[in-house]
Amino acid sequence: MGGSDARALSRSLLDLCRMRKLTIATAESCTGGLVAGALTDIPGSSDVIDRGFVTYSNDAKRAMLGVEATTLANFGAVSKETATAMAVGALERADVDLAVAITGIAGPGGATPGKPVGLVHFAAAARDGRIIHREQRFGAIGRTAVRQRSVVEALRMLMELARGPQAAAKPQRAAASRLRPRVTRT
Repeated sequence: MGGSDARALSRSLLDLCRMRKLTIATAESCTGGLVAGALTDIPGSSDVIDRGFVTYSNDAKRAMLGVEATTLANFGAVSKETATAMAVGALERADVDLAVAITGIAGPGGATPGKPVGLVHFAAAARDGRIIHREQRFGAIGRTAVRQRSVVEALRMLMELARGPQAAAKPQRAAASRLRPRVTRT
């Protein structure tokens, strides 16, 4: 999963967002703006991409995205809760349709008990209220590889939200079709 995957995904995502008239913001920690970079590398992306927040420090997460100090204190910067708060904060502060957030430990240092190098939390939020979270444990595959894989995962999550809510499955009529109306004779 390298640059060509990110480029192809970026193109597809931008095309879909143009078609559906959706706008995007990014909130990035361990990727340092690479998702926004992948998207804005595509000519004409300005009609979809509004802005990118690079919030490497906890202070930046609080000031730029409104992540609560208690969230950071209770769960840590690398957590589902922080990633979700970052995505929602980007969505609200940029007033866009879709936002994605990434926070993780790219390495080689930074690991803590229970939070190894290669742990990355992703969250994506949509204006319609949908929020998705994913946790990836890439392992100690190297800082660059963790960051590249994180970009691809973030783009996939944005694509999932851009496609829209999944249609509810139609109720099964099999049981009803097996029943035949009784004909009563008088």
